[in-house]
Amino acid sequence: MSMEALLATGLGLVTATGVYLMLRGRTFPVVLGLSLLGYAVNVFIFATGRLWVNAAPILQGQGPVADPLPPALVLTAIVIGFATTGFLIELALRSHHEAGSDHVDGHEPDHPPGQPSPADDREVR
Repeated sequence: MSMEALLATGLGLVTATGVYLMLRGRTFPVVLGLSLLGYAVNVFIFATGRLWVNAAPILQGQGPVADPLPPALVLTAIVIGFATTGFLIELALRSHHEAGSDHVDGHEPDHPPGQPSPADDREVR
C-alpha cells in the first residue's frame, strides 16, 4: 500500500468517525466529533503542502523551495480549534445546567417536552 493511499484511508476514517459522532444525540460526542473533523481538516491541509526533502523554506536563488503556507494555516487552525472547542464545552455545560439534560434537544427522548424528566426533580436554586 502506498503512503498516499494510507493517508487517504486514515483521513477518511477520521472524517467518518467525526461525522458519526456529530450526529449523536448527546453534547459530548458532538464536541468530540467536531474536534475529530477539525483534526482531519488540519492533516488534509498539511498534506497538501507535500513533504520536501533538502528544500529551503525561503527562496534563495535556484532550487526547490518548500511551501510555508500549509504549515502556517495549520498552526492558525490549531489555535482557533482549541478556542472553539473550549467555547463548545462551555456551551454544553451551560446547556446541561439550564436544561438538566445533555441531550442536544434539551430533553430525554423517552420524556416528552411538556413532562418533567427525572433530572427536574432536583431543587432549583
